Amino acid sequence: MIMTERKKYCFTVLMVLFLSFSLLCSPAFGESKKKIEGYEQRPERSLSMALEYTGLEISPGQSITMNIIFHNAGKKTETLKVWVSTIPEGWRARLKSDLYTITGITVPWGEDKTITFEAEPQKNIKPGDYVFIIEAKSDDDYFKMKGSLLVKVREPDKTLYASKGIRLSALYPVLQGPSDSKFEFSIEAESKLDRDAIFNLSAQVPEGWEVNFKPAYEQKTISSLKLRANQSQTISVELTPVKDARAGRYPVMVRASSGEAKAEIMLTCILTGTYSIDAGTPTGLLSVDARQGKKSIVSIFVKNTGTAPLQNIKFLSFKPENWKVEFAPETIQSLEPKEVKQVEVSITPYEEALVGDYSVGVGIQAEKASKNLEFRVSVKASAVWGWIGIGIIIIVIAGLMLLFRWIGRR
Repeated sequence: MIMTERKKYCFTVLMVLFLSFSLLCSPAFGESKKKIEGYEQRPERSLSMALEYTGLEISPGQSITMNIIFHNAGKKTETLKVWVSTIPEGWRARLKSDLYTITGITVPWGEDKTITFEAEPQKNIKPGDYVFIIEAKSDDDYFKMKGSLLVKVREPDKTLYASKGIRLSALYPVLQGPSDSKFEFSIEAESKLDRDAIFNLSAQVPEGWEVNFKPAYEQKTISSLKLRANQSQTISVELTPVKDARAGRYPVMVRASSGEAKAEIMLTCILTGTYSIDAGTPTGLLSVDARQGKKSIVSIFVKNTGTAPLQNIKFLSFKPENWKVEFAPETIQSLEPKEVKQVEVSITPYEEALVGDYSVGVGIQAEKASKNLEFRVSVKASAVWGWIGIGIIIIVIAGLMLLFRWIGRR
């Protein structure tokens, strides 16, 4: 009889221990600490500066535009002062964004920051080599960086500037549109020769752009044009900007030549940029664990994936009744192309919310672009009830041990 009671007691203890282990392993007793991948392996501070080009060759009078990229591989957000320390005589230069001249920037940890270097020569600039030096340093002088750009101004090709034997004209030499559109100019080519001639067509376009010449009202592309003596013909010049071209003015030189007869015309494309925004979490997961009445925080990134600045970015929430959703910061005044900013989203379930899964929507709205995210929020039971459960289990086990001793004495 005693052995039978002992077997029952052992079986009961094993079942209680099994249930206790299952309870302790449940999410109610702890959340795994989420860490950003690779964060611990980062150095405490690491910052680099890179010029998009270190050497350029240009025509007389041509302006320069290029990017300067800062990469923060450390754990700390860095604030820098930036300036052009050496500007050759006869030039004007500055560091800028799409809207402002820049004297300082902030580079968040783990991110890149890009600014634009612009240089414009005077009209009487002479051929030769010109060196620009761009410098940057952190506010505490921990980082001091320097980059140099060598610009070679080549001798002018005088044969390209004289108009002889042919005349090129355009009714609309300046066109404006988004960066992802095509620009089509209509040009009239008028022969001044007393004989028929075949003129070769060419164009000097920004790097990466595509140019096509077409007869008027036709789709086929051509590289030359036959004109009768003292007659004219209309052709189309189709320009396709490079993908992700930044907003700005882009000059294009179109030329026609046949032997000593030649002419050129300057066309201009004004890109207004494209508007696009992206958002998400660093891990790509859109799920959050929360408890009734307790605030849970999730970080999201907001990135300008267009080519024009985004202004006045606001955040909206679509949540269950009596829930709270807050954003820090509440708005982003401006976001430059390719710039990324971090936003903290605080989600607080209603104190009497039932355990289960809920949907919380987050809307990111700029003046000309928007993005929506939907989070699945899993409301868990309070950890207090877990500790109460442990206390009950301990009391049950203690009671069973006392019962076993009492039975053993009998």
